[in-house]
Amino acid sequence: MQIYLARNNQQAGPYTLEQVNQMLASQQVLLTDLAWHQGMTEWKALGELTQGKLVYQPEGYEPAPATPEASPFQQPQNTASYNNSSLNQPQAKAAQTELASIGTRALAKIIDLLLWLPAAAIPSFFLTQDQFGQLSELQQKMQSATSSDQAVQLQSELFRLIPADAWQMMAIYLLIMLGIQAFLLAKSGQSIGKRLTKIKIVDAEDHSKVGLTRVFALRTLVFIILNLLFMPFITIADYIFALGEKRQTLHDKLAKTKVVKQEK
Repeated sequence: MQIYLARNNQQAGPYTLEQVNQMLASQQVLLTDLAWHQGMTEWKALGELTQGKLVYQPEGYEPAPATPEASPFQQPQNTASYNNSSLNQPQAKAAQTELASIGTRALAKIIDLLLWLPAAAIPSFFLTQDQFGQLSELQQKMQSATSSDQAVQLQSELFRLIPADAWQMMAIYLLIMLGIQAFLLAKSGQSIGKRLTKIKIVDAEDHSKVGLTRVFALRTLVFIILNLLFMPFITIADYIFALGEKRQTLHDKLAKTKVVKQEK
């Protein structure tokens, strides 16, 4: 009996039953790998053939003395065609996807940033006419401030001018936006901006979906904090990295992700 195996859209074999069982025992071959041999109409997972055991015992098989050497991965002849739909192959996906352009990524980022602007407009709904006048005066003084200490003092006065209710509404809006973005990123690897520009975040190696910790915590929250602390140096350095072959920004490298065009 000659058995062909397949993993990651590559095929290997033929192997004897004894070789396959030895590789199963040593975990060189996994129960999730596909297998095909004469008499089968389609590829099936080894675990389905062995019923979850680490040994394959087909009915009516008589051991053969020949032990053919493994050949390079290739499609076996006169067999059922390889069923791509039966195995979700990350490497096949990687070969078919196309990296998102820097321009498209920048546009998605701008859209996402614009979604935060309504938070800055919230205080205007809570200020009286007199407070509006004081706010304008403080802003003018901040523009003409001659020292950093003076600017910090004026900024503190501006913050104190904004009512507590306004701060609460701003916080609620920001939390809602963070929640929406986190949900979309975890579900499809797309923020609102990326969804509109038809690009998405995937694992840098196999182009699979990325977990919430990497796609949101590392790529988004960490870099929001870094940008607030080191603006604009982090932003500039971040996108300099995107000029590389894989177009990975600094936050992509940290999270081990890349951004690709959405499949049509």
